[in-house]
Amino acid sequence: MLWFSSGKSLAAHVCCFGAWSSTYFWHQFFPSEKPVEQHLRHVEKDVLIPKIMREKARERCSEQVQDFTKCCKDSGILMVVKCRKENSALKECLTAHYNDPAFYEECKMEYLKEREEFRKTGIPTKKRLQKLPTSM
Repeated sequence: MLWFSSGKSLAAHVCCFGAWSSTYFWHQFFPSEKPVEQHLRHVEKDVLIPKIMREKARERCSEQVQDFTKCCKDSGILMVVKCRKENSALKECLTAHYNDPAFYEECKMEYLKEREEFRKTGIPTKKRLQKLPTSM
């Protein structure tokens, strides 16, 4: 065991100082002084936030999505040729949202809000939104 001049072992230093610097333990001991954590991991920036962006962009471009879907259903195998106009309109609408920095920030803030809620409750958003059975 490695001992320091303070008389504490390495494990005691890691336990004391490592735990206090962790956001999780900070929330446990100082719930009123929660630091706002804006740092995003690689997977959050490149996977989770773009997923929210895709979902929201589809909602905002719902008219183009419906037009393209209807065209594809009506055209069958020839949809590649017959639905070019609808496909182009859909791509243009989605791309406009994907390239909008304000839209990215909106989705990022939504993700941070969901993440903070998960860290408070430990329950994912999907399960939190599900209704409880009425027989309980």
